[in-house]
Amino acid sequence: MQDLKIALIGATGKAGTYILKALLAHKFRVKALVRDSGKLQANHTSLEIITGDVSNTETVHAFIKDCEVVVSALGMGQPASEKTIFTQSAANILMAMKTFGLKRYIVLTGINVDTPFDEKDIKTKFATQWMYENYPISTADRQKEYDILKESDLDWTLIRLPLIIQTDERTPVGVSLANCDGDQINAVNIARFIVEQLGEETFIKQAPFIWNS
Repeated sequence: MQDLKIALIGATGKAGTYILKALLAHKFRVKALVRDSGKLQANHTSLEIITGDVSNTETVHAFIKDCEVVVSALGMGQPASEKTIFTQSAANILMAMKTFGLKRYIVLTGINVDTPFDEKDIKTKFATQWMYENYPISTADRQKEYDILKESDLDWTLIRLPLIIQTDERTPVGVSLANCDGDQINAVNIARFIVEQLGEETFIKQAPFIWNS
């Protein structure tokens, strides 16, 4: 499994920095797409850095070429991306993956995304509604991203997250396809969960919630 070359999007973000560190620690080769290479404080023989924007079709094709798996920790970023960046990126990534015959795609998103299998409790429903009220365009775009994945033939996993805490503290992780039973998830736990998914098929074509349990 260590021979895999991973295309990583969002490597400078809250979760992405931890995911990059974990992938390199597990001896994966990583190709990271970043808007500003100056924000990526990493230097490793197994790391290749591509500067560009995920909304650019040609950039995404060049980025994904020669990789076997795509992992996206894409957020709005600083400065903020367009509010429809999630569907833009999904369309470009899926097109590039189809071109190069890639199947495995692991994506991070928020707890506000709904699936037909949900049994969200009052707290999770409130958090979802709050996101729609305060960030209507980007929240709706996250939902559309799920719809795009659902209709694709990729081996995708959409990981739904509560508040991300940037810490190396490891804790047990709760997982559910129906509801998020925790308020937070440590970034190192996200990274560990993603590394586990690279060798498992448990959540292919599914959207698990994960949290610190």
